[in-house]
Parts: sequence; C-alpha cells; structure tokens
Amino acid sequence: MPLSEEELRLLEQMERALVEEDPKFASTLRGTSLRSVARRRAILAGVVFVVGVAVMMTGVVMQIIPVGIVGFLIMLASATLGLSVVRGQHGAPPAPADEAEPSTKSGFTVIQGGKKQGRRPRSNTSGSFLERMEERWRRRREGGGF
Repeated sequence: MPLSEEELRLLEQMERALVEEDPKFASTLRGTSLRSVARRRAILAGVVFVVGVAVMMTGVVMQIIPVGIVGFLIMLASATLGLSVVRGQHGAPPAPADEAEPSTKSGFTVIQGGKKQGRRPRSNTSGSFLERMEERWRRRREGGGF
C-alpha cells in the first residue's frame, strides 16, 4: 500500500531534520552501500537479459517456439528489474538543508517534495485520479449519456 501525501511529507520532514541534526550520519545512511547493491542488481539484470536473448535466439534458430517465448519472458523480467533499479538509483535525492525553504522565482512557490502547506486543494481536483474518474462516470450516467 503506497504512502499518502501527508505521510510522504512527514517522512521528508524527518529526513531533513536528520540531515540538519547529524549530517555525517545521514551521509552514511545515503552512502555507497545502497549504491553498490543497486549497481550489482543492475549488472545482474543486464547479464540475465543477455542470457534471455541467447535463449530466445536458440529457440528461433531451432524453431522451438516455447523456448523462444521463455527467452523473451526472461528478457522482459530482467529488463523490468533493471529499469526499476535504475529508476530507484537515479530518483530525486533528498533535498539539502539549505533547499528546504520555499523558493519564489518568477512568482511561483516551490516546496521540495510536495504541495504547499496550509493551502486546500480546489474542489474540482480533490481526491485521487480514480475517485475523480468515478465521479465523472456517475455524472455521465445520471445525465443520460456522454
């Protein structure tokens, strides 16, 4: 179950507080151990992808369709794993302590990691995407068509 926006905002605030309170400990937590695990997983995903290509090509050359399908599935699974590792590794890093304050360039207010606090969302955009789609669907059905 994914975290709500409020939980994400609180988590980011706790991370910022940790960075401000003990930057050495925070840098140790963000250190190379997580990067090395991600790097190993990405390399493993690449090797498995090459194995999948070899299995698929073997199935094609020998004209054994199930072997080709298995090779394709191996490639698909390894590519999915590799992309998830790369996206997780290159995701947005935690904001440094000096960027925790809102910046007001050209009239816009930006707060790292979420919406501006204290402001309520507009009534027509409240709720999740699915809730809005369900509401539109209900209105269409009640209104007698599209």
